[in-house]
Amino acid sequence: MGVIELAMRRSRTVVLCLLVVLIGGMVAYMTIPKEAEPDIEIPIIYVSIEHEGISPEDSERLLVRPMEQELRSIEGIKEMTANAYEGGANVQIEFDAGIDTKRALQDVREKVDLAQAKLPGETDEPTVNEVKMSRFDPMLVLNLAGDIPERTLTTIAEDLQEKLEALPGVLEVNLVGTREELMEVVVDPLAMESYGLDQAQIIQFVNRNNRLVAAGALHATEGRFPVKVPGVFESADDVLNMPIKAVGERVVHFKDIAQVRRTYKDAESVARLNGTPALAIEVIQRSGANVLETIDEVNAVIAEERAYWPSGIEIVASRDKSKDVNDMLSELQNNVLSAVLLVFIVIIGILGIRSALLVGIAIPGSFLLGILLIGSFGVTINMMVLFALIMAVGMLVDGAIVVTEMADRRMAEGDSRRDAYARAAVRMSWPIIASTCTTLAAFVPLALWPGMSGEFMKFLPITLIAVLSASLFMALLFVPTLGAIFGRTGANSDEARRNLAAAETGNLDDVTGLTGKYIQFLKRTLKHPWRNVAAVTGLLVAVYSSFFLFGKGIEYFPDVEQPFGMVDIRARGDMSTTERDRLVREVEDRVLDMPEIKFLYAKTGSSDQGAEDQIGSLTLNYIDWDQRRPADEILAEIRERTSDLVGIRIETRKPDPGPPIGKPIRIEFSSRFYDQLDLTVDRVRTFLETQDDVVNIEDSRPLPGIEWQIKVDRAEAARFGADISLVGAMVQLVTNGIKIGEYRPDDSDDEIDIRVRYPEVSRSLAQIDELRIPSDQGPVPISTFIERVPAQKVGTIRRTDMRRTLAIDADVAAGVLVDDVVRRLKAEVPELGIDPRVSWSFRGSTEDQQEDMEFLSRAMLMALAIMAIILVTQFNSIYQAGLILTAVLFSTGGVLLGHLFMMKPFGVIMSSVGVITLAGIVVNNNIVFIDTFNVLRSRGEQPFEAILRTCAIRLRPVLLTTVTTIVGLMPMVLGVNINLIEREISVGAPSSQWWTQLASSVAGGLAFATVLTLFLTPSLLMVQANIVRRWKERQTVQTSPASPATP
Repeated sequence: MGVIELAMRRSRTVVLCLLVVLIGGMVAYMTIPKEAEPDIEIPIIYVSIEHEGISPEDSERLLVRPMEQELRSIEGIKEMTANAYEGGANVQIEFDAGIDTKRALQDVREKVDLAQAKLPGETDEPTVNEVKMSRFDPMLVLNLAGDIPERTLTTIAEDLQEKLEALPGVLEVNLVGTREELMEVVVDPLAMESYGLDQAQIIQFVNRNNRLVAAGALHATEGRFPVKVPGVFESADDVLNMPIKAVGERVVHFKDIAQVRRTYKDAESVARLNGTPALAIEVIQRSGANVLETIDEVNAVIAEERAYWPSGIEIVASRDKSKDVNDMLSELQNNVLSAVLLVFIVIIGILGIRSALLVGIAIPGSFLLGILLIGSFGVTINMMVLFALIMAVGMLVDGAIVVTEMADRRMAEGDSRRDAYARAAVRMSWPIIASTCTTLAAFVPLALWPGMSGEFMKFLPITLIAVLSASLFMALLFVPTLGAIFGRTGANSDEARRNLAAAETGNLDDVTGLTGKYIQFLKRTLKHPWRNVAAVTGLLVAVYSSFFLFGKGIEYFPDVEQPFGMVDIRARGDMSTTERDRLVREVEDRVLDMPEIKFLYAKTGSSDQGAEDQIGSLTLNYIDWDQRRPADEILAEIRERTSDLVGIRIETRKPDPGPPIGKPIRIEFSSRFYDQLDLTVDRVRTFLETQDDVVNIEDSRPLPGIEWQIKVDRAEAARFGADISLVGAMVQLVTNGIKIGEYRPDDSDDEIDIRVRYPEVSRSLAQIDELRIPSDQGPVPISTFIERVPAQKVGTIRRTDMRRTLAIDADVAAGVLVDDVVRRLKAEVPELGIDPRVSWSFRGSTEDQQEDMEFLSRAMLMALAIMAIILVTQFNSIYQAGLILTAVLFSTGGVLLGHLFMMKPFGVIMSSVGVITLAGIVVNNNIVFIDTFNVLRSRGEQPFEAILRTCAIRLRPVLLTTVTTIVGLMPMVLGVNINLIEREISVGAPSSQWWTQLASSVAGGLAFATVLTLFLTPSLLMVQANIVRRWKERQTVQTSPASPATP
């Protein structure tokens, strides 16, 4: 390899390049943006349509259907879901993974513009938004609380919103719990009637008087002057002093019949923090922004603004990602340091301090070069990247260990260090390149993972590909060059030197220690290689059988201890916001005094994502994980404390780990026959309620409730000069009020609606019948020509791919695996006699799990195919390539055995990624093993002797590479976090719970596969040698001339 020899001749250049890599990598690590979970791109676009007061049925007919008709022709749509509800609708479009979201967003906007022409005139302009992960999970949630007027609290929050949105790292700031401002004109119905006024006249007067008329410009001899007629409302007094009727010389002003005040729209939600009225401020980061720096800037702005706030205001962060990022960074950095130290200790014990330093340089060198590479492609440092670095600790030293170990042998035999490292690097270059390529082959398919899980996990393979590629340069260029400068043999004793020499060229019977015992064991067992193969195969079958019989089954994502929990409060009935809040307060009071809860954020009101009967929710922020009980115990106590509350249902839940959102069991039903849909959902729900392991069941059927329909007799109404518009406007006086215009005061950035309504005492159901309209015959009660009819209230109407759908969502009981329940339900639900006109399917995380399992199976086959091509190219032997790949098969046995011993379920995501990762690692030992065997055979040694000598030479590097990889992962396997700087040790931290499955898979599988490799590979080589020998003997017998006949 000319490149290696050139590098060793230009050692100063190589050392200088290493320094540049180390310094550049450190700078990159400090400057690259850092975040907790990766901000993944979700291929979903959301269209929101608002139309005040519209009913769900009308919303479906007038808003959703026209929008769906236009949007369905867009290319690349995977699924289109729509919700029609009181006051508006929304359409959510999910595209195929990997689509260009900017192009999709443009297409959606064009179609929405076309559909807008078909919507009613009173509908607000539809908004189109791209769904971002950061919108679901803001980097900072501030709770502003205090016993002060609502207007003061809102003004402070809006000022803060304006200042924070100016920061470069902030995408947007949302206020939760604020009400929209309103100018309310409360009219006296008797006064209106006495002056003979109706709302049509009022609207007309307001519209004609609330405007700015640009009257043009006046050109005269004195000059040119612009002329305008200003008439825009600027304050409440402008509205009060507006004349609305003239009777003779008397002018009736608005203030004669009404009171005007600036207020807020009727509350539909109430928020409290630790029992005090509160507003929530959600700060969403800009994509690629550094979370730590941005939150520091936000805190600086708050500290500056706080000086101007009245006393009694408290602002606390109920969600602060910078703390999560700092904790995760420090924990994972501690794990990297621990892993590096453990690897150092192992290498020092076998190769000596100088060789350990040489190998040790490969760790920071590979890390920092890898970070430089990923940083140049715009990848942020997040939990996936950091875990990839920990996984790589043991793997990236493999090449350096193999080169250093061989150079160590050469120096023990008397070579100079320059010659020893040059020969070792050249001799082992192809095996190291092949083994690195097979490892990378395992990760390349994972980088192509589609869907949400793939977007979340892809940073792991990308980082590993970068770091392992960097380790190849370290092993073949930097380590040999540095070794030629200050390398020294680690074989300090005479016995160690004798063993190294005997293994290379001497008598194998002279080898002592572990290697000697291993050789003697092989001498005995290789006489019957088929027995060894049968024994190992039997062991593998036994492991698989044991796992399927006694294993804990399958789970999607690992169950991780979360820093907060949720309590959903449900109740049925037509309740006002005040009545709902009273029920939420009852639950809040039971929970508020629990010592493990740091902040309790209570919100009254229905949720966009929650069920229709949800009246409120509590968000519990726990104290630090090491100072409290597990979340499951805390939530169990909350259920116990609230079990005696009547009329409400309490559901406790933990946030979803990983990308899936929602309950784990979701069955979706669709049909054009809505009656059958309702009956089917009722039947399936009744069945689910009999299952002990299915809990927290909810469905999307409308809740029982009443809506009042005002039926107008058009013919009778026409006799009094009335019509539907007039009746509707009169009824609005009793409900939300009639919008008569808008105005923009100096102290507000937004236009404020002006609404006319009756006083609160006149806003009741009975008042509707008493409403009067002016006519030629005098005021006429509208009860003369209307009928008030109660009807079944319709909740949210849900549609999927242009068909009405209903869904059932449910959780599984604690300690029960979702996969087991879903498999059983898939078998039992079809037996319930569901009408064939109703189609149904399991959706949500069940669907995602199935898709991910299918992809991971394909990825495994793809990785094996790439490995096979690399191996056949390297060895030019299909048998030897197949022999190397047997290690992959046997490593899976180790993975299952590890899960059995630790009593953990097999994780669809983490354990499967572990198996694929393992496939790339375990073949490395076999590659180096067989390469050495082929070299010895080419020198003319007999197969039996060559196998034994290969085992003697390769035992030390095989054990070294295996032990360093396993030791590097041990902190993660055991969930131990060693803080070397602050001298603290913690066990079972939440960040380590994420990775226990994956680390256990790799460590357990590698240990199992290595033991079998040292036993099985020699046996399979012996089997090949025996078959070849017998075939040659048979050929010799067949080709030898027939012996002459005896006379």
